[in-house]
Amino acid sequence: MSRCVIYLDESGDLGFTFAAPYRDGGSSRHLTLAAAVCPDGSQKYLKRFISDFYKDRGVAAGSELKWVDLDAAGRLDFAKRAARMVRTRGVLAVHSMTVYKQRVLPHIQADPNKLYNYMVALMLLPVMKKFDEVCFVPDARSIKVKSGNSLHDYLQTKLWFDEGVLTKLETNPSDSEKSRPLHFVDYVCGVFQSFHEDRQADARDALAPVTNCRKLYFPP
Repeated sequence: MSRCVIYLDESGDLGFTFAAPYRDGGSSRHLTLAAAVCPDGSQKYLKRFISDFYKDRGVAAGSELKWVDLDAAGRLDFAKRAARMVRTRGVLAVHSMTVYKQRVLPHIQADPNKLYNYMVALMLLPVMKKFDEVCFVPDARSIKVKSGNSLHDYLQTKLWFDEGVLTKLETNPSDSEKSRPLHFVDYVCGVFQSFHEDRQADARDALAPVTNCRKLYFPP
């Protein structure tokens, strides 16, 4: 029986206030989701990766180093290390999806959780359907948790009815303070969101070659 663990996080927000600059009364212009797919117990590599990354920066055990607190050199170091790990541990897969929110249609903006759920399904259903069992670990502090079990139910329904597979989905929200793999995914989000939102390209250029990257609603 095949099984995997999938960790999911996001960067940005689901607001649609564009009259003011981002971080000064306005919403982010982009929303990025990222996921790490870990079959065969390979989440241990993500745990070890973050532990080593922290150790090299003198971060105490049990503490959390936020993406926003990393300087440009630290962000590039993460991306290079992550790319090297993914290439070395071929069983791991990293995915990202970024939506350009200013081109999202008004009727979709009115219910942004549906946009979020759609993005998750578009990014992860092709992966989930390959496994008999999937343990799905979204960040418990995520912007969509207020919708309760709706994301889980949506994904399970899509798997069984639209994809026609028997995949059993188990959803166990956690948070990056308790989950090193989730913290890894939070950093991946930071890499791609920082590129799209702030045009910081170095880390993106290092990580993109080993990441399945997708974009939504971007201008042609």
